[in-house]
Amino acid sequence: MLDLIAAYENYLTKVKQASANTVSSYIRDLHQFSGWLQDNEGVQVVDATQENISDFLSHLEEEGRSGATVSRCLASLKNFYGYVVSSGFLEATPVQNIHVDRGEKKTPQILTNQEIELLLAQPTPVDPKGIRDKAMLEVMYATGIRVTELIDLNVDDVNLQLGTIRCTGAKKTRSIPMYPEAIRALSVYMNDVRRSMLAFPDEKALFVNVSGVRMSRQGFWKILKRYQESAHISKDITPHTLRHSFAVHLLENGADLGSLQELMGHSDISSTQMYTHLINQKLHSVYEKCHPKA
Repeated sequence: MLDLIAAYENYLTKVKQASANTVSSYIRDLHQFSGWLQDNEGVQVVDATQENISDFLSHLEEEGRSGATVSRCLASLKNFYGYVVSSGFLEATPVQNIHVDRGEKKTPQILTNQEIELLLAQPTPVDPKGIRDKAMLEVMYATGIRVTELIDLNVDDVNLQLGTIRCTGAKKTRSIPMYPEAIRALSVYMNDVRRSMLAFPDEKALFVNVSGVRMSRQGFWKILKRYQESAHISKDITPHTLRHSFAVHLLENGADLGSLQELMGHSDISSTQMYTHLINQKLHSVYEKCHPKA
Protein backbone atom coordinates (compact mmCIF):
# COMPACT_ATOMS: atom_id res chain seq x y z
CA MET A 1 0.00 0.00 0.00
CA LEU A 2 2.78 2.41 0.87
CA ASP A 3 4.41 1.77 -2.50
CA LEU A 4 1.14 2.44 -4.31
CA ILE A 5 0.52 5.65 -2.38
CA ALA A 6 4.11 6.74 -3.03
CA ALA A 7 3.63 6.05 -6.75
CA TYR A 8 0.42 8.10 -6.70
CA GLU A 9 2.20 10.96 -4.94
CA ASN A 10 4.90 10.88 -7.60
CA TYR A 11 2.21 10.90 -10.30
CA LEU A 12 0.57 13.97 -8.78
CA THR A 13 3.87 15.79 -8.51
CA LYS A 14 5.64 14.82 -11.74
CA VAL A 15 2.81 14.09 -14.20
CA LYS A 16 -0.11 16.21 -13.01
CA GLN A 17 2.25 18.88 -11.66
CA ALA A 18 -0.21 19.58 -8.87
CA SER A 19 0.63 22.23 -6.29
CA ALA A 20 2.38 21.24 -3.08
CA ASN A 21 -0.76 22.03 -1.08
CA THR A 22 -2.92 19.84 -3.33
CA VAL A 23 -0.50 16.92 -3.13
CA SER A 24 -0.25 17.28 0.65
CA SER A 25 -4.05 17.36 1.07
CA TYR A 26 -4.66 14.38 -1.23
CA ILE A 27 -2.01 12.21 0.40
CA ARG A 28 -3.12 13.19 3.91
CA ASP A 29 -6.72 12.26 3.08
CA LEU A 30 -5.57 8.99 1.58
CA HIS A 31 -3.48 8.04 4.62
CA GLN A 32 -6.40 8.90 6.90
CA PHE A 33 -8.74 6.73 4.86
CA SER A 34 -6.23 3.89 4.76
CA GLY A 35 -5.77 3.99 8.53
CA TRP A 36 -9.53 4.09 9.16
CA LEU A 37 -10.05 1.15 6.79
CA GLN A 38 -7.52 -1.04 8.55
CA ASP A 39 -8.77 -0.13 12.03
CA ASN A 40 -12.48 -0.56 11.29
CA GLU A 41 -12.79 -2.92 8.34
CA GLY A 42 -9.48 -4.79 8.31
CA VAL A 43 -8.98 -4.28 4.56
CA GLN A 44 -6.50 -2.50 2.30
CA VAL A 45 -7.29 0.53 0.16
CA VAL A 46 -7.39 -1.52 -3.05
CA ASP A 47 -10.02 -3.81 -1.50
CA ALA A 48 -12.32 -0.99 -0.30
CA THR A 49 -15.97 -1.07 -1.35
CA GLN A 50 -18.43 1.70 -2.06
CA GLU A 51 -20.00 1.02 1.35
CA ASN A 52 -16.58 1.37 3.03
CA ILE A 53 -16.14 4.80 1.46
CA SER A 54 -19.64 5.92 2.42
CA ASP A 55 -19.03 4.78 5.99
CA PHE A 56 -15.76 6.69 6.12
CA LEU A 57 -17.38 9.91 4.90
CA SER A 58 -20.16 9.45 7.46
CA HIS A 59 -17.47 9.01 10.11
CA LEU A 60 -15.91 12.35 9.10
CA GLU A 61 -19.29 14.08 9.31
CA GLU A 62 -19.94 12.55 12.70
CA GLU A 63 -16.57 13.82 13.92
CA GLY A 64 -17.73 17.33 13.10
CA ARG A 65 -15.81 17.89 9.85
CA SER A 66 -17.23 20.61 7.62
CA GLY A 67 -19.04 19.86 4.38
CA ALA A 68 -16.13 21.39 2.48
CA THR A 69 -13.63 19.08 4.20
CA VAL A 70 -15.71 15.95 3.55
CA SER A 71 -16.24 17.00 -0.06
CA ARG A 72 -12.49 17.52 -0.52
CA CYS A 73 -11.79 14.09 0.95
CA LEU A 74 -14.24 12.51 -1.49
CA ALA A 75 -12.46 14.31 -4.33
CA SER A 76 -9.15 12.96 -3.05
CA LEU A 77 -10.46 9.40 -3.13
CA LYS A 78 -12.01 9.84 -6.58
CA ASN A 79 -8.69 11.04 -7.97
CA PHE A 80 -6.73 8.27 -6.29
CA TYR A 81 -9.00 5.48 -7.51
CA GLY A 82 -9.03 7.02 -10.98
CA TYR A 83 -5.24 6.69 -10.96
CA VAL A 84 -5.40 3.13 -9.60
CA VAL A 85 -7.82 2.05 -12.35
CA SER A 86 -5.82 3.74 -15.12
CA SER A 87 -2.67 2.04 -13.80
CA GLY A 88 -4.30 -1.38 -14.01
CA PHE A 89 -4.41 -2.19 -10.30
CA LEU A 90 -8.22 -2.24 -10.32
CA GLU A 91 -10.81 -2.82 -13.00
CA ALA A 92 -13.34 -0.34 -11.62
CA THR A 93 -13.41 2.44 -9.07
CA PRO A 94 -15.43 1.94 -5.86
CA VAL A 95 -16.17 5.68 -5.75
CA GLN A 96 -19.44 5.65 -7.64
CA ASN A 97 -22.70 7.50 -6.99
CA ILE A 98 -21.38 8.96 -3.73
CA HIS A 99 -22.30 12.56 -3.06
CA VAL A 100 -21.79 14.88 -0.11
CA ASP A 101 -23.29 18.24 0.77
CA ARG A 102 -20.72 20.97 0.11
CA GLY A 103 -22.68 23.50 2.13
CA GLU A 104 -22.69 24.16 5.84
CA LYS A 105 -23.06 21.14 8.05
CA LYS A 106 -26.66 20.73 9.17
CA THR A 107 -27.47 20.88 12.85
CA PRO A 108 -27.99 17.28 14.04
CA GLN A 109 -31.52 16.26 14.97
CA ILE A 110 -31.96 15.71 18.70
CA LEU A 111 -34.90 13.78 20.12
CA THR A 112 -36.63 15.02 23.24
CA ASN A 113 -36.93 12.75 26.26
CA GLN A 114 -40.57 12.15 25.35
CA GLU A 115 -39.68 11.21 21.77
CA ILE A 116 -37.01 8.82 23.01
CA GLU A 117 -39.49 7.11 25.33
CA LEU A 118 -42.01 6.88 22.49
CA LEU A 119 -39.47 5.37 20.10
CA LEU A 120 -38.19 2.83 22.63
CA ALA A 121 -41.76 1.76 23.35
CA GLN A 122 -42.48 0.80 19.72
CA PRO A 123 -40.98 -2.73 19.55
CA THR A 124 -43.41 -5.29 20.91
CA PRO A 125 -41.26 -7.77 22.87
CA VAL A 126 -43.52 -10.78 22.36
CA ASP A 127 -41.66 -12.50 19.51
CA PRO A 128 -37.94 -12.91 18.68
CA LYS A 129 -37.80 -9.94 16.29
CA GLY A 130 -39.57 -7.62 18.69
CA ILE A 131 -37.32 -8.69 21.58
CA ARG A 132 -34.22 -8.22 19.41
CA ASP A 133 -35.36 -4.80 18.19
CA LYS A 134 -36.13 -3.64 21.72
CA ALA A 135 -32.64 -4.68 22.81
CA MET A 136 -30.95 -2.94 19.86
CA LEU A 137 -32.73 0.37 20.40
CA GLU A 138 -32.13 0.32 24.14
CA VAL A 139 -28.43 -0.45 23.66
CA MET A 140 -28.05 2.31 21.07
CA TYR A 141 -29.56 4.97 23.33
CA ALA A 142 -27.94 3.60 26.50
CA THR A 143 -24.41 3.71 25.08
CA GLY A 144 -24.40 6.24 22.23
CA ILE A 145 -22.35 3.90 20.03
CA ARG A 146 -22.18 4.24 16.27
CA VAL A 147 -24.32 1.96 14.13
CA THR A 148 -21.21 0.23 12.78
CA GLU A 149 -20.11 -0.41 16.37
CA LEU A 150 -23.55 -1.81 17.21
CA ILE A 151 -23.60 -4.37 14.42
CA ASP A 152 -19.95 -5.26 15.03
CA LEU A 153 -20.68 -6.29 18.61
CA ASN A 154 -20.07 -9.95 19.43
CA VAL A 155 -21.56 -11.94 22.29
CA ASP A 156 -18.20 -11.84 24.06
CA ASP A 157 -18.36 -8.03 24.11
CA VAL A 158 -21.27 -8.08 26.57
CA ASN A 159 -20.94 -8.36 30.34
CA LEU A 160 -24.48 -8.60 31.70
CA GLN A 161 -23.25 -8.99 35.27
CA LEU A 162 -21.41 -5.65 35.14
CA GLY A 163 -23.97 -4.11 32.81
CA THR A 164 -21.39 -3.04 30.21
CA ILE A 165 -20.47 -3.57 26.58
CA ARG A 166 -16.96 -3.57 25.13
CA CYS A 167 -16.77 -1.44 22.03
CA THR A 168 -13.77 -1.40 19.70
CA GLY A 169 -13.49 1.85 17.79
CA ALA A 170 -10.96 3.33 15.40
CA LYS A 171 -8.38 4.17 18.07
CA LYS A 172 -9.06 2.08 21.15
CA THR A 173 -11.41 -0.26 22.97
CA ARG A 174 -13.76 1.27 25.51
CA SER A 175 -16.13 -0.18 28.10
CA ILE A 176 -19.51 1.53 28.23
CA PRO A 177 -22.11 1.11 31.00
CA MET A 178 -25.82 0.64 30.35
CA TYR A 179 -28.87 1.67 32.34
CA PRO A 180 -31.01 -1.10 33.96
CA GLU A 181 -33.76 -1.18 31.32
CA ALA A 182 -31.21 -1.69 28.54
CA ILE A 183 -29.52 -4.45 30.55
CA ARG A 184 -32.86 -6.21 31.03
CA ALA A 185 -33.80 -5.94 27.34
CA LEU A 186 -30.41 -7.25 26.25
CA SER A 187 -30.51 -10.05 28.81
CA VAL A 188 -33.91 -11.26 27.58
CA TYR A 189 -32.68 -11.21 23.99
CA MET A 190 -29.45 -13.07 24.72
CA ASN A 191 -30.87 -15.64 27.11
CA ASP A 192 -34.27 -16.33 25.59
CA VAL A 193 -34.33 -15.77 21.82
CA ARG A 194 -30.94 -15.15 20.21
CA ARG A 195 -29.97 -18.82 19.98
CA SER A 196 -33.21 -19.70 18.21
CA MET A 197 -32.52 -17.03 15.56
CA LEU A 198 -29.02 -18.22 14.60
CA ALA A 199 -28.25 -19.80 11.25
CA PHE A 200 -25.09 -21.38 12.70
CA PRO A 201 -24.58 -22.39 16.35
CA ASP A 202 -21.10 -20.83 16.46
CA GLU A 203 -22.23 -17.40 15.19
CA LYS A 204 -20.36 -14.73 17.17
CA ALA A 205 -22.48 -11.71 16.20
CA LEU A 206 -24.58 -10.29 19.02
CA PHE A 207 -27.41 -9.07 16.80
CA VAL A 208 -28.53 -11.19 13.87
CA ASN A 209 -31.12 -10.69 11.14
CA VAL A 210 -33.98 -12.97 10.13
CA SER A 211 -31.50 -15.08 8.15
CA GLY A 212 -29.58 -15.78 11.35
CA VAL A 213 -26.39 -13.93 10.39
CA ARG A 214 -24.90 -10.61 11.50
CA MET A 215 -27.24 -7.64 11.19
CA SER A 216 -26.24 -5.11 8.50
CA ARG A 217 -26.24 -1.33 8.68
CA GLN A 218 -29.01 -1.22 6.10
CA GLY A 219 -31.03 -3.74 8.08
CA PHE A 220 -30.86 -1.70 11.26
CA TRP A 221 -31.64 1.48 9.33
CA LYS A 222 -34.86 -0.05 7.98
CA ILE A 223 -35.86 -1.24 11.45
CA LEU A 224 -35.30 2.23 12.91
CA LYS A 225 -37.29 3.91 10.13
CA ARG A 226 -40.19 1.53 10.68
CA TYR A 227 -40.38 2.39 14.37
CA GLN A 228 -40.07 6.10 13.63
CA GLU A 229 -43.16 5.82 11.44
CA SER A 230 -45.12 3.80 13.98
CA ALA A 231 -44.21 6.35 16.68
CA HIS A 232 -45.39 9.18 14.39
CA ILE A 233 -42.20 11.15 15.03
CA SER A 234 -41.85 13.82 12.34
CA LYS A 235 -38.08 14.31 12.79
CA ASP A 236 -35.83 12.52 10.34
CA ILE A 237 -34.35 9.85 12.61
CA THR A 238 -31.12 8.09 11.69
CA PRO A 239 -28.85 5.88 13.80
CA HIS A 240 -26.75 9.00 14.42
CA THR A 241 -29.83 10.70 15.89
CA LEU A 242 -29.75 8.29 18.82
CA ARG A 243 -26.03 8.93 19.28
CA HIS A 244 -26.48 12.71 19.19
CA SER A 245 -29.45 12.53 21.56
CA PHE A 246 -27.43 10.37 23.97
CA ALA A 247 -24.67 13.00 24.09
CA VAL A 248 -26.93 16.03 24.51
CA HIS A 249 -29.07 14.38 27.18
CA LEU A 250 -25.98 13.43 29.21
CA LEU A 251 -24.64 16.99 29.05
CA GLU A 252 -28.03 18.42 29.98
CA ASN A 253 -28.01 16.25 33.08
CA GLY A 254 -24.55 17.27 34.25
CA ALA A 255 -22.01 15.07 32.44
CA ASP A 256 -18.59 16.66 31.91
CA LEU A 257 -16.99 16.87 28.47
CA GLY A 258 -14.06 14.61 29.35
CA SER A 259 -16.31 11.75 30.45
CA LEU A 260 -18.54 12.20 27.42
CA GLN A 261 -15.50 12.14 25.14
CA GLU A 262 -14.50 8.77 26.59
CA LEU A 263 -18.00 7.35 26.23
CA MET A 264 -18.34 8.56 22.64
CA GLY A 265 -14.90 7.34 21.61
CA HIS A 266 -13.86 10.74 20.23
CA SER A 267 -10.12 11.10 19.63
CA ASP A 268 -10.37 14.90 19.79
CA ILE A 269 -12.43 16.74 22.40
CA SER A 270 -13.39 19.34 19.79
CA SER A 271 -15.75 16.71 18.35
CA THR A 272 -17.41 16.42 21.76
CA GLN A 273 -17.65 20.19 22.19
CA MET A 274 -20.07 20.30 19.27
CA TYR A 275 -22.77 19.13 21.65
CA THR A 276 -22.31 22.11 23.98
CA HIS A 277 -23.10 24.33 21.00
CA LEU A 278 -26.32 22.41 20.43
CA ILE A 279 -27.33 22.94 24.06
CA ASN A 280 -26.54 26.66 23.80
CA GLN A 281 -28.68 26.90 20.67
CA LYS A 282 -31.53 25.17 22.46
CA LEU A 283 -31.28 27.51 25.45
CA HIS A 284 -31.27 30.53 23.15
CA SER A 285 -34.39 29.23 21.40
CA VAL A 286 -36.15 28.62 24.73
CA TYR A 287 -35.20 32.10 25.91
CA GLU A 288 -36.60 33.77 22.81
CA LYS A 289 -39.79 31.76 23.04
CA CYS A 290 -40.40 32.17 26.76
CA HIS A 291 -38.94 35.47 27.97
CA PRO A 292 -41.66 38.16 28.02
CA LYS A 293 -39.32 40.79 26.56
CA ALA A 294 -37.56 38.58 24.02
